[in-house]
Amino acid sequence: MARSVKVAVIGAGAGGLISAREFQREGHQVVVYEKGSRLGGTWAYDPRVESDPLSLDPKREIIHSSAYHSLRTNLPRHVMGFSDYPFTARKNGDPRNYPGHEEVLGFLNDFAMEFGLTELIRFDTEVVRVESRNDEWVVESRTSGLSSVDMFEAVVVCNGKHTEPRLANPPGIEKWSGKQVHSHNYRVPEPFRNQIVVLVGAGPSAFGISRDIATVAKEVHLSSRHPDVKFSKLDGYDNIWQHSKINYVNEDGTVAFEDGCSVKADVIFHCTGYKYHFPFLNTNGIVTIDDDNRVGPLYKHIFPPQLGPWLSFVGIPFMIGTIHMMELQSKWIAHVLSGKVSLPSKEEMLADVEKFYRHMEESGIPKHYTHQIYPNQFEYTDWLAAQVGIPPPEKVKRIYTQHMKFVCSSQLEVFRDEWDIDNWISSQDF
Repeated sequence: MARSVKVAVIGAGAGGLISAREFQREGHQVVVYEKGSRLGGTWAYDPRVESDPLSLDPKREIIHSSAYHSLRTNLPRHVMGFSDYPFTARKNGDPRNYPGHEEVLGFLNDFAMEFGLTELIRFDTEVVRVESRNDEWVVESRTSGLSSVDMFEAVVVCNGKHTEPRLANPPGIEKWSGKQVHSHNYRVPEPFRNQIVVLVGAGPSAFGISRDIATVAKEVHLSSRHPDVKFSKLDGYDNIWQHSKINYVNEDGTVAFEDGCSVKADVIFHCTGYKYHFPFLNTNGIVTIDDDNRVGPLYKHIFPPQLGPWLSFVGIPFMIGTIHMMELQSKWIAHVLSGKVSLPSKEEMLADVEKFYRHMEESGIPKHYTHQIYPNQFEYTDWLAAQVGIPPPEKVKRIYTQHMKFVCSSQLEVFRDEWDIDNWISSQDF
């Protein structure tokens, strides 16, 4: 007989919503805690920015979403839906295959309404403490200044990973007298009009924001630590240059790159990613986040061996089709909690994690890539699918693979508006 468990889900973004749906399907009792007044997580665009542009001031009001006004998806909608609820174009919505953030938020709202998830969510409720006590989990939350405590058998952390910024630290930055900002606090390009901006990073945010800022900025200089990057002007742009890693910065505004170039900049813009951040979680040191952004130990990036299955995390891995991955993660957690699927012993799970760490070290993979799944994303999602007895989604995998060919060849800017995905799908033999 399946076991029913009282589960607290922290966060009502995409990960929290699909988790709640899967847990409810398995007969679990679900409460979703959401700090904001809306569901959607980072897709719930907020025009406000934090008072500290680098988000270092502990007294600042924290803004959860990192979405900027012109943000579009990095993946086509065809791989951003759930297995039984595709992300199709909405009536009077954004028809593009790579739509804007408003369309994603609309999709998530529709999904929540379709499966009765909204009534499970406690909005405007911040979780301030989660800790284990006598084989139960204490969840303390705060709503309108009033605290309350609830007890649960299991807690699933789905609070996202795009709120607590990581910063670049080039030599001399402590003496820099110009402006600094992290992409978390970027919304519109206007504040950078006629300025010379040095943007550090090479990920999706750097790609999108650099082009956005270039519409008003005097110059944009992209700096990447990737060893293959050479000094060049970006094709199609008169005011964007690509550089290697920053060598040093001076208090007079000079930014010097390892490629020998230097510029007098007004702004250093950090598109340098985020730290995993669980300020509410107290595990007495069992789960830690080290300086290299490794959360661990986690079995398959989900269960702490000593605390699983009663504590789990959804959405930790990156460089993967996140929506699809989170659905499979939450299905597995739901099945484990109901007793349909068993976890290995604590010792076996810990040994698996240590084996993974040794493999990274022996392969020369930097520690900060612990949770990067690419290029082994299909191996991971196929493994998750096997745990719950469903076939791997070959269609999703093929679309994702085709998409990545163009991303890796730096053609995404043109490709996402020119690729006729539906026609391509119809030509494939799935």
